[in-house]
Amino acid sequence: MNEDTLLGGWLEWLPSLLDGLWLSVRVAGASLIIGIPLGLALALLMSAKHKWVRVLAIIVVEVGRGTPALVMLQIVYFGLPSAGLTVGSFVAAVVALALTTGAYTSEILRAGLQAVPHGEVEAASALAMNNRDTLRFIVIPQGVRIAIPALLGFAILILQATALTFTIALPELLSRSYSIGSNTFRYLDVLLLAGLLYLIITLPAGWLTTWTERRMARHL
Repeated sequence: MNEDTLLGGWLEWLPSLLDGLWLSVRVAGASLIIGIPLGLALALLMSAKHKWVRVLAIIVVEVGRGTPALVMLQIVYFGLPSAGLTVGSFVAAVVALALTTGAYTSEILRAGLQAVPHGEVEAASALAMNNRDTLRFIVIPQGVRIAIPALLGFAILILQATALTFTIALPELLSRSYSIGSNTFRYLDVLLLAGLLYLIITLPAGWLTTWTERRMARHL
């Protein structure tokens, strides 16, 4: 396969693959928007005073972390119709990846919350702030800020995990690549282009994560 043919194919396939990439980004973004607040809620519940609340939250997190994202996708897309609830492939992808995000980010956020200096909490108590206000205005803002580098790194993984959604007929980047490959039998060429499109996002995101980690380390 000469270079001209390769570039010609890439130019022909690029619009379709860019549409697939945009869909992948939308799925990842929606999953993070839903999943990170869910992870924060689970992190707070795992630190609750009531034993059974903590136990229930831990069970939810462990099940979510122990279930592969691919299996979660199959459960939501193929399993829910058996319970009388049918959802489209986009909604199923967002729900499944948001549940996975919530389970994993709960540990990231819990570590961030626990890393808040105890002196900050003592200072809030000295100012007569109640526990709820201390949590809202002191612990959560600082804990989330500490967790930002790890959350950025996890966001990259979720974008990559959107490739799994081709198994539920979502026309994202990998799905469109397979479709083009099956029509042209040029799987290597189209998959190379798909990989480059992923790198266009993941490489700058990785550099941003590293820069954020270094900047926060100097601040801390």
